[in-house]
Amino acid sequence: MSDVTHSKPVAVAVPPFSFGQLVPWLIITAMMLLVAMYFVSAEQGVSSLLSGTAVHEWVHDGRHLLGFPCH
Repeated sequence: MSDVTHSKPVAVAVPPFSFGQLVPWLIITAMMLLVAMYFVSAEQGVSSLLSGTAVHEWVHDGRHLLGFPCH
């Protein structure tokens, strides 16, 4: 048999953070979501940054899932 000892749980101090530390992450996340939304909703449509139909084919099902018409 092994001797098992139970000790008290150790309290871990969580370092405080401010809203100012969170703002850059929120901005980066919002920018990435806006770029993704552009490619799903508008790319290869009226406004197009890239030529060809590759982007349209990659996001085709996502467009229909989110309710964007594409054809």
